[in-house]
Amino acid sequence: MEALTTAGGVLMIATAGYQAMMLLYRVVVRRVRTSRLDGEFLRLLRDLSTSATSYNKSLEQNNRPAWQGARKFQIAWRGYETPDKDTCSFYLVPSDRKSIPTFKPGQFLTFELDIPGQTQKTMRCYSLSDSPSHQEFYRITVKRMRTPANAPQGTRPGLSSSHFHEDMQVGDVVDVHAPSGSFCLDQNSNRPVVLVAGGVGITPLLSMLNTLIASGSKREIWLFYGVTNRLDHAMYDHLQSVNREMPNLNVVTFYCNPRRTCRMGTDYDIEGFVRVECMKPLLRARNYEFYVCGPPPMMKTIVTDLQKWGVPLEDIQTESFGSASKPANAKSEVADGGNAKQKVAITFSKSNKTVEWTPGKGSLLELAESAGIRARFACRAGVCGTCVTALLEGQVKYDQPPTKVPAEGHCLLCVAQPKTDLTLEL
Repeated sequence: MEALTTAGGVLMIATAGYQAMMLLYRVVVRRVRTSRLDGEFLRLLRDLSTSATSYNKSLEQNNRPAWQGARKFQIAWRGYETPDKDTCSFYLVPSDRKSIPTFKPGQFLTFELDIPGQTQKTMRCYSLSDSPSHQEFYRITVKRMRTPANAPQGTRPGLSSSHFHEDMQVGDVVDVHAPSGSFCLDQNSNRPVVLVAGGVGITPLLSMLNTLIASGSKREIWLFYGVTNRLDHAMYDHLQSVNREMPNLNVVTFYCNPRRTCRMGTDYDIEGFVRVECMKPLLRARNYEFYVCGPPPMMKTIVTDLQKWGVPLEDIQTESFGSASKPANAKSEVADGGNAKQKVAITFSKSNKTVEWTPGKGSLLELAESAGIRARFACRAGVCGTCVTALLEGQVKYDQPPTKVPAEGHCLLCVAQPKTDLTLEL
């Protein structure tokens, strides 16, 4: 008996020693991973895992107004999120080390990028990919847009995504505009939630999901996530972990082209594209709030099929890659009534050009681009306000009412069409 007691004591000591060793190992690993960061960055990134208590506390302390114009942020850390290394997260901290405001889960940041070879700054929007509970940093997740294999010769890869992946390193500074966007999780609702993501469309939905997790939400949550295969399956470990730990969360993954090494039932659940027909047996009802983000063809199909199933359009929120939008087949509205003329003359005063516009030529931004006139833009959805331009003469209409309403005498090129002949200060 005494021998058993002694053996038990030795086992307990050994177990305690092993646990201490593993704790030390995790600390060392964490320090190695952040060895490139200075002490201040380490303090700012001291804890990427937030409990429900700290989440509520941070919302109380972090309800600060957004800044105006561009503000300088520094890249504190960057890390790949997929095995193919085409998806990378960037952690941003303010260069002035002052506080940053919270944001609504689903919103995005607008960047002014100094890209080598470009004569002026490039404006781009990237979704915030984590919950607003963190007080020290913002996180975005950028997918490198490579040149398609069957693209015409000379087609370039994604300009801004390549810049982030290849040029932006820890310590670099970037100009950032405050969080904005209307594709946001309704945090006051208690209704069940369905998040539908295609590819990099996971980023704003991940912000929503992490917000629900951090707040300890008891809402029923479904995430339907479609990718090509394990190589571009973003946030794999995180999604596997939260799916195991949260009884009210269900993650269903679709691989449209699984490799032989991809394991059905472990890496993914369904072969093929994300489809409403696969959702119906799992959801069993239609009383969910749906948030859909992905390529436009996917969203159009999903929204159409959800409506056929009987889901009210007001319960479906959508966002296309980088562009906030209303549901894909929602009825268009004109902000000030009336129809545009079939042919109108658009004069760009600074460029000394007059161009004919017809309905097939799209927005004023698309018209300017086709005429070789460079205009500032980012979201192409009337959300960020980057393309605001002085309207010297004439009237415009908005088929999609802008979220960022321009001042009188100005218009947003990306969503505006002419009602009359126009003169633009461009």
